[in-house]
Amino acid sequence: MKNLLITGFNPFGGEEINPAWEAVSILPEIIGEYNIHPLLIPTEFENAFPRILDAARIIRPDVIISVGQAGGRKDVTPEMVAINLKYAGIPDNAGEMPKDEPVAADGPDAYFATIPVRKMVDAIRHAGLPGSVSYSAGTFVCNTVMYSVLHHYKNTDVKAGFIHVPYLPEQAKNGQPYMTLQDICRALETAILAL
Repeated sequence: MKNLLITGFNPFGGEEINPAWEAVSILPEIIGEYNIHPLLIPTEFENAFPRILDAARIIRPDVIISVGQAGGRKDVTPEMVAINLKYAGIPDNAGEMPKDEPVAADGPDAYFATIPVRKMVDAIRHAGLPGSVSYSAGTFVCNTVMYSVLHHYKNTDVKAGFIHVPYLPEQAKNGQPYMTLQDICRALETAILAL
């Protein structure tokens, strides 16, 4: 069996729940050939990635997937690329609001995900669920986590990537798109089976 470290964020921006952690926390213990290791991480620029590294030293994962909330999106969207930029339109949960700072001063402009993004999207759609490729993980903590993990594990056998998920029904307001928790979980399981 292989090990998959999968992370979800705590609520942020005034929300009381985060669909990423709600889904990650109830995934099966085994999906396909992977032992699933869920990890709650803070929505904080400085503290999210160190939490992942601490867990990875113990778990020794073959794959690291982080999951985040993307309110307004209607699909589950595996991310193709992370950019070396931090910009916050709202404070993170530690009150930080970086403006156009690099994620890693010594890093390249961008990294591509090393998980099979298109294969995952095809599998999600084949399962009858809404899925699409995203080419922007934004500039908030989600992007910083994706970039940091890819930067740390470059030139290693550890595969890494990021998946954004829509709001849950109870979060959606004024006709915003959403998915049920059950469907988000099914989409994540399907994506993991496509690894």
